Amino acid sequence: MKLAHIVCAGVLLLAGGAAAQDGGKAITKTTISLGTATPGGGFPVYGNAFAEVMNAADPTLSIEPRNTKGSSENIPLLETDGLDIALVAGEPSYEAFMGIGRAPTRLKILTAMYSSPGMFVVRADSPYKTIRDLVGQPVAFGARGSGLPILSRYMLDGIGLKQDEDFKSIYLDRAGDGPAMVQDGRAAALWGAGIGWPGFKSMAESPGGARFIAPDAGEIARVRAKHTFLKPLTVPANSYPNQPAAIDSIGSWSFVLARESLPDDVAYRLAKTLHGAEGALCKKLPQACETTAANTAAAAPNVGLIHPGVLKYFREVGVVK
Repeated sequence: MKLAHIVCAGVLLLAGGAAAQDGGKAITKTTISLGTATPGGGFPVYGNAFAEVMNAADPTLSIEPRNTKGSSENIPLLETDGLDIALVAGEPSYEAFMGIGRAPTRLKILTAMYSSPGMFVVRADSPYKTIRDLVGQPVAFGARGSGLPILSRYMLDGIGLKQDEDFKSIYLDRAGDGPAMVQDGRAAALWGAGIGWPGFKSMAESPGGARFIAPDAGEIARVRAKHTFLKPLTVPANSYPNQPAAIDSIGSWSFVLARESLPDDVAYRLAKTLHGAEGALCKKLPQACETTAANTAAAAPNVGLIHPGVLKYFREVGVVK
């Protein structure tokens, strides 16, 4: 049984392993499957950039992004060794680590991706100015299975609102469908999170323009008092077209999680390659500038949740003791 488990755990790493030629020498590639989310959202954009930079930095790696339904599918796929690594939003990660509504997961953190301040976007000519103005309206809360609807649920609960009772909630099959629904009037607003998020970018660049609605200072305080794991985060001015002022909100950090059985030496190689290429990843994708070793150590709920192979690298470079 033990041998069978070891063989099973190594299948994804070995399957697809290819020999490339380099000066007449064969290079054995380690294939790593990377779960992202549905097309049109931020996770596939990040995942593709992550894979491209990592593969270029280490020719012995072959990281292969795979579209999934998002965080809610990525977690069980990792737990059953159906993926090697995957992108998971902060709220689903927190619930899995803490055992909220399920048994605590044994997955490990490979790296923090980026912070995700949550907010709504409406058309520039929309009459809605505050979150409470949207009560009773159709609101697209993100793709089914993604972490975005979980973040909004916590935020709304903190200010005394229920997502599926106080709003006409819309859950998307494809994350990329949201902006069009707001632009043509099928939805009053679109919920999203982060800097460089494709839905926000599409809305802000539309001919009619867009406005953002975030919780005010009092609402942020109420949410944080009830849900302490959410953090105050800011979207810097000019992160999106026609957004001259910084926007204060709340949110969490998204992570690249790894299956528990990912070998320590593989996790070490991934961490060393990734953090050696932080500059290239930042240049490739602005929101990935937050993907740093220091941010990973700070964003992890506790250091023990970071993969042992990654921790070995962090100790070598002095990020953790």
